[in-house]
Amino acid sequence: MKHGPQTNSAKNCPGFSNFRLVEFSNRDILIAILAMIRPVTTENSASQPATSRVADRKTTFNRLCWCGAAGLILLAGVVFYYPAAAADADKSEGPPVPKMRQSDLTPIPEAEKPVSAHSPYLDGDCSLCHQNKDPKNPGAIIKPVNELCLDCHDDFAKVMARKSTHVAARVNCVSCHNPHNARQPKLLVMESEALCLSCHTAISNLVATATVKHDALSMDGKCVNCHNPHAANVEHLLTRLPYDLCVGCHGKDGVKDHDGKVLTNMKTLLAENSEHHGPVSDKDCSACHTPHGGNNFRLLIKAYPAEFYSAYDPKLYALCFDCHEESIIKDPKTTTLTKFRNGDENLHYVHVNKDERGRTCRACHEVHAARQKHQIRDAVPYGHSGYMLKINFTQTATGGSCARTCHVTRSYTNSVTALVSQKTAAEPPKTN
Repeated sequence: MKHGPQTNSAKNCPGFSNFRLVEFSNRDILIAILAMIRPVTTENSASQPATSRVADRKTTFNRLCWCGAAGLILLAGVVFYYPAAAADADKSEGPPVPKMRQSDLTPIPEAEKPVSAHSPYLDGDCSLCHQNKDPKNPGAIIKPVNELCLDCHDDFAKVMARKSTHVAARVNCVSCHNPHNARQPKLLVMESEALCLSCHTAISNLVATATVKHDALSMDGKCVNCHNPHAANVEHLLTRLPYDLCVGCHGKDGVKDHDGKVLTNMKTLLAENSEHHGPVSDKDCSACHTPHGGNNFRLLIKAYPAEFYSAYDPKLYALCFDCHEESIIKDPKTTTLTKFRNGDENLHYVHVNKDERGRTCRACHEVHAARQKHQIRDAVPYGHSGYMLKINFTQTATGGSCARTCHVTRSYTNSVTALVSQKTAAEPPKTN
């Protein structure tokens, strides 16, 4: 048998300090059953008197009953314990579960000027929560913590009935709040962002190491700009659906990024341009962006060139290639990968796949929304002066053209047959 480590309850509960969780292997279970049945099957009943054999039949029957019961118990252990053990094993491979914090709930001396205080504590009546009224000897609390809190804060009963609840709030209100007084508003035991990150260490590490910051985490309500600290009807304790949260901030004029650059009003852009990029149509901002911070331009989850020009490297387009085929840029010739081709000449390859000054996707495509199909831009920001370089793209039945942009007006046809016909017509007639 393998003996597991002590459980938390075993460590903390008096009388259970020697309790250890025992795990049974299949071999252990088989040996235990055989050990119980063996005395029954190895008795030599033929050598015993008839009266003794009758008595032993009863004994044998009783033992078999006990063996059967024991077998059922062991089987139940296999059925119910093993899946739970497997689930625990799976959890260890997933995202880390935040650990519950233990807070110092000692009242803060008035000389330190606490920012917030609990009304019963200010009144000096400890008996609302404790056995005694005397502040110097309040005694133990008279109910579990959350029951005490909900006796007064009964409106939170409806809040905690929402689909998604915060474990810290569900287990113990004093995980985050001091029931006496505090140096922070709302009786918080720490500054709000520091309090959240003290448990959510994975997010804390991400925020600390991110080279591209999301200012939503540091301004106004910080974490509660997006999350409800108690409960919500949207997963991850979000106060609204993710898309609505994003557009709620990024749908305003004058919003700036962490470096002070003015960002596009996404609400206006999407309203005025009907051809939306797939993730935008799905209202899935997180398909491309990470909300807490990252190391890629514009909080993108993977690499994407930040400039108009870039030498081609597949690693720089990791974000695009999550959905789009890499071969659309890699193959110089095709008749199937794209309609942006002149005959079989792949014009994506021509524009992007260059050792120097390759045009990045943004040169022609607006990544969120545009008036034309495939999110072809009307114009693209060029340089840092604010100049908008017009593309003047016109789509035709078999291709299209760009006029007076990066180059002189050029047309293309994606029909190989039509292109051959054009070349044939342009050739002078042969003379004998």
